[in-house]
Amino acid sequence: MTTIAGLASNRGRNLLHIDDRRPGGAELGVVLSNREGAPVLDAAAERGIPTEVVERGDGESRAAHERRVLDALSGYDFDVVCLDGYMRVLTETFLDSVPTTLNVHPSLLPSFPGMNAHEQVLDAGVSVTGCTVHVVTDEVDAGPIVTQESVPVYADDDADSLKSRVLSDAEFAAYPRAVRWFAEGRIDVGEADDGGLTVRVDGDGGGDFPERRVAADDRVAELRYGENPHQAAAVYGDAAVDEASVVGAPQLNEGAKGLSYNNYNDADAALNLIKEFDDPAAAVIKHANPAGCATADSLAEAYADALATDPMSAFGGIVALNRECDAATAEAIIDSFKEVVVAPGYTDAALDVLGEKDDLRVLDVGELGARTDRLTEKPLVGGRLVQERDLWAPTRDDVEVVTETEPTDEQLETMLFAWKVLKHVKSNGIVFADGTETVGVGMGQVSRVDAVRLAAMKADEHAEGKGPAGAVMASDAFFPFPDGVEEAAEAGVDAVIQPGGSVNDEDVIAACDERGIPMVFTGRRCFRHD
Repeated sequence: MTTIAGLASNRGRNLLHIDDRRPGGAELGVVLSNREGAPVLDAAAERGIPTEVVERGDGESRAAHERRVLDALSGYDFDVVCLDGYMRVLTETFLDSVPTTLNVHPSLLPSFPGMNAHEQVLDAGVSVTGCTVHVVTDEVDAGPIVTQESVPVYADDDADSLKSRVLSDAEFAAYPRAVRWFAEGRIDVGEADDGGLTVRVDGDGGGDFPERRVAADDRVAELRYGENPHQAAAVYGDAAVDEASVVGAPQLNEGAKGLSYNNYNDADAALNLIKEFDDPAAAVIKHANPAGCATADSLAEAYADALATDPMSAFGGIVALNRECDAATAEAIIDSFKEVVVAPGYTDAALDVLGEKDDLRVLDVGELGARTDRLTEKPLVGGRLVQERDLWAPTRDDVEVVTETEPTDEQLETMLFAWKVLKHVKSNGIVFADGTETVGVGMGQVSRVDAVRLAAMKADEHAEGKGPAGAVMASDAFFPFPDGVEEAAEAGVDAVIQPGGSVNDEDVIAACDERGIPMVFTGRRCFRHD
């Protein structure tokens, strides 16, 4: 365990925060102040942390005071010294007698060292500030940097608001990080060629999942409200991403109301789905799930096939197209209520048609191009999950036929289409498809059998001009038991694509063989949980 000797002259909020967090298992072993009555002393005592007070006497030399500080600390074992607003400049007398000493300074050094850093920042008119954790030397704020954390400076900031935000958003992140690195043995403090010190941190490299991530988003728009009217919301954009997206996409019908939080979320889901296809494709999204998707020889035909999957659920949905929207497609779109249409361009005739609907938002995302944004993330309270985007889809060479009955070429084509749609269905997810169009979607179920039943019900009761008979079923994860396949067969499904990998795969395969249903395994699942 790493033990910290904390030195503070006032509240010591960083030291107390580190004690709360215990980064890397580190804990405060003693808190020393050079000021009697410093609030940090009572706070530490309440936590059962030993405290010491060593005030500097009138006329006492710095070296003499530091020797008394060292005497006070001599009865404690500690591995690192952490300063927090300790209003004394330390000399070699102290620094050479203790382990590595760290300090946090409220600016991005080497800019704005010394006192009144926040006032210096505001006077300089910079747009970004932050904090720096550095190794302490006998030169003020000049030791080698361990880590930094940035925060924006806002137009209405004063010294107090900036100080509060630097503490909570920067220091509370950076200082525990540095202590954790130290506790994990990842900080190497060495001697530089010029006789000074250097710092190297093991593992603090780049790559897709670096040790630290810095968000640099700019607000694109304030929204009317969030998911619900009582929640405030805004949308932020990452200027470094050049992939086609709905963030910042121009809204071509300026008279219509702006996009809502849910509109953005659903439009993003719809756009990501139609990016899967090279042929003319259309998708209708409701609550971030596909109500229908299809590819066809023409965009209008693809939209009609997608809508026919579940026109009832598609009411008030989001439409996404992967081709320039033409007048024929536009006429079909406005035939029923839709919230938003997203496409890589519109003909003038299509805009005239779409403009007839006052409440329909029309977004032009520009040329779709390649999917270049490699990572996706989900905010959590206190952090975020980051992962690679699921850009994989099987080809004919990737699937393994596991049943006695071989799928036909047409069934294989439908399997591959269904898998691309399935990637965008919330798990547990099931897609029924015929040709290159969906006929039923079962999404968001806690039971895979229920997802099958839902897809069958949707295909049987809601689809127009098509149904479950003869469809291909795609499942986003393996079937743990044969019951899912049995339900599908009862509904009329003729072929199955699924990841495989269950301990009961043999039973599931046998259920298909008994019914003459071909089944293939992809070897990969496509869960979607957000």
